[in-house]
Order: sequence, then C-alpha cells, then structure tokens
Amino acid sequence: MPWSNQGGGNGGGWQGGGGQGPWGRGPSGPQAPDLEDLLRKGQERFKRFIPGGTGGFRGFAFILAIIAAIWAASGFYRVQPDEQGVELIFGRWIATTEPGLRYNFPIPIGEVYTPKVTRINRVELGFRSGADTGRTTSSRQVPGESLMLTGDENIVDINFVVFWVISDAGKFLFNIREPERTVKDAAEAAMRETIGKTEIASALAEGRSDVERQTHELLQGMLDYYETGISVTQVQLQKVDPPGAVIDAFRDVQAARADLERLRNEAEAYRNDIIPRARGEAEQMTQEAEAYRQEVVARAEGDAERFISVYNAYKVAKDVTIKRIYLETMEEILQGMTKIVIDGGGTGTQGVLPYLPLPELQKRQQSDGTR
Repeated sequence: MPWSNQGGGNGGGWQGGGGQGPWGRGPSGPQAPDLEDLLRKGQERFKRFIPGGTGGFRGFAFILAIIAAIWAASGFYRVQPDEQGVELIFGRWIATTEPGLRYNFPIPIGEVYTPKVTRINRVELGFRSGADTGRTTSSRQVPGESLMLTGDENIVDINFVVFWVISDAGKFLFNIREPERTVKDAAEAAMRETIGKTEIASALAEGRSDVERQTHELLQGMLDYYETGISVTQVQLQKVDPPGAVIDAFRDVQAARADLERLRNEAEAYRNDIIPRARGEAEQMTQEAEAYRQEVVARAEGDAERFISVYNAYKVAKDVTIKRIYLETMEEILQGMTKIVIDGGGTGTQGVLPYLPLPELQKRQQSDGTR
C-alpha cells in the first residue's frame, strides 16, 4: 500500500507496531484528520478566491443574482401562428399552448417544443413518386402495398395518397413514436377493409368517391382511438386498375360495358323522343274526332230543329210555306247555272227579243285559249 512502512515490521501494515498510518508517520503522529482544521483551511482558500472580504462576497452574490435573472428570463418563448407549444417540466408534458408570447421554466428544469401544426404532410401507399424518393424519374410501384382483394374475390391494384396535419402537438409528440409509419400502416389497413367490402366493378368506376370517403372515416377513427393528435384532411385515389397481367382483358370488358351503356342511352333517348310524339299525335286525333262528332251532332240537331220549325209553319199556312219551299229549292238548284230570262208578257213574234249568248261565247273563247 502507498502508506505502508518501507522498513517492514509485521508485514508493513499501519495497524501494527511501527507501521505508518495514512494521515501520519506512525503511532507517534495523529491517526485521524482534524475537522476544524480542514474547515478553517477551506474558509481561507475561499477568501483568497474572493478578494476584498465581505464586499467581495456581496459582489459575487450580485453576479449570481444577475446570472439567475438571465436564466429565468430565458424561459420566455414565442409560438408562431402555424405552431403549437408543448411545455415540459422535468421531462413531463404539462400543457399545450397556442400562438403568442409564453413562459416556461428554462433548461434544465423545463423545455418547450413548437412543432408546425398547419403544414400538410403527405403519405403515399402503393407507389413512391419522384418527389418522395428524391429522384426526378417516374414513380416506383410497391405491389406489397397496392394489391388488394375486393368484396367479390377479385384483385385490384390501388395507389392512393393520404394528406394529414397535426391537430394536437402534445399527443403527436408523446403518444406515437413514428408518426408517418403510423399513418401509413393505419391507412393501408383502412383501405384494405374498405376494398374488401366493395365489388371490383364499383371500385373501378362510380364507387371511387365512396371508397375515399369510407377509408377517410375508418382511418380517422383509428387515429383518434390511439390519440395520435393527427387529423386526416384527404384520402385521394391515384390509380385503381386490375393487376397488370390481366389489365388488357379488363379494359376490353370495360369497353364492352361502355358500348352497352352507350347503346342503352341511345335507345332510351329514342324512346323518350318517339313516345311523347306518338302520344301527342294520338291526342290530336282524339281532339279532332271529338270536334267532328260535336260538329255533326250540332248540324243534325240544327237540321232537325229547322225541319220542325218548317213543319210547324206548314201546318199554319200551307200555300205560303209550299211556295217558299219551292222558291228556296229553285234558288239552290239554279244558283250555279247560266240562266236566260225571257219576258213572256208580249204576244206573237213581236214579243220575242233577240238574245246574244255572251256568257257562252266567253266560255268558249277561254276554253279555246287554254288548248
């Protein structure tokens, strides 16, 4: 040992005989340190470190107070409009603050994180674009994420993107370890569940919006259940296709279905055009027949009324009625005929007047001109 007696004697230990102890030179010296002497020496050294005695001590205390004030003032921090402040005391999350000037105990007692809560983050599933991989080339497919089984036991290749923001900074920092991985795994699970309830024909055509909506609801529900502090703003389908090995056959089927739908629409348009027209013509014929019926009935009723009135007049004055009927009948018969009236008041040849048939001559001239 370093304090052992070099001259030997009972093994050189300080406990026995003439051995040297750690604080003296043998049994004749003191065997334990003097505590008062140590305190006195420490005070003298401290006074030598601070010259001026009591005045120097006050100056040192003033310097310590300034340092303490600077340290306390370093606890002020500012939260920007696009941030949330997360305050920690001895590593424990105690509060989440909104934008503005705030205060928290400075390091090493307290600590503050200010993550961006308005920045829109993007997670791609089924593919990796050039922006995501840091390259300018086209996107790279990830079949392990994109191939999914539909509700009618078909396989579909889906690429989609999830956009999300931080809704609660405290939960986001301390309830999950890898936020992007968490969102990615939850989004893939939500999409697989949704596609598993959807037929492939609907997923490839009109059901895309329903798939996006249902996936959004399922994903947000999972993230809220685990209190991740993440809000999903949009789930956007990029591609929904059959697997590459059978995509040509599926496209032929889709083209045939499109032709079927087009022909069906054309037939429906023709039906919508011809049926109203036929109904209009039928209604027109019905109205014309009704008008003719009313006309014939009215005419027959008028003739019957006229006959009755003539008959009543005949019973009252037969001669007058007979003469009137005769005159009216002759008027109707002779109305369109060429008539020659000769006054029969004279006697013999002197009573005969020469007649020049001018109307007949005019008719002959007109007929000769047209030949």
